Amino acid sequence: MQNQIYQNNLIYVEIHDSYIPWLKVFDKQGRKEFSDCDIDTRLEIIRVLDVIEREMIKSFNPTKINIASFGNYLPKVHFHIMARFENDGYFPESMWGTKQKENTTTITKSTLDEFYTKLSSLL
Repeated sequence: MQNQIYQNNLIYVEIHDSYIPWLKVFDKQGRKEFSDCDIDTRLEIIRVLDVIEREMIKSFNPTKINIASFGNYLPKVHFHIMARFENDGYFPESMWGTKQKENTTTITKSTLDEFYTKLSSLL
């Protein structure tokens, strides 16, 4: 599956290579802060995050959905959204934290690809 699964004139959505469902939503203009975005872009980002979160819950029944926006290494508006599971290798820490244990999630690459294909049609 390609890295980018959705785009329009305001935003685009990319897959983050991971063993858990993990997507990134970007502002197309490369603005530095969310508050720099015009209202249409802010609303579109929120709409897309909502669709992704609902589909992650429906498809994977995760322990928790994490949504993060740091931008310290990539200083432009983007949000990470990921489905977290008690048996993923980093839980309960962030996916950028210290690995806690061996990953024992059973989500396959084909299952992730199917999810991303379905999600792209919903967005």
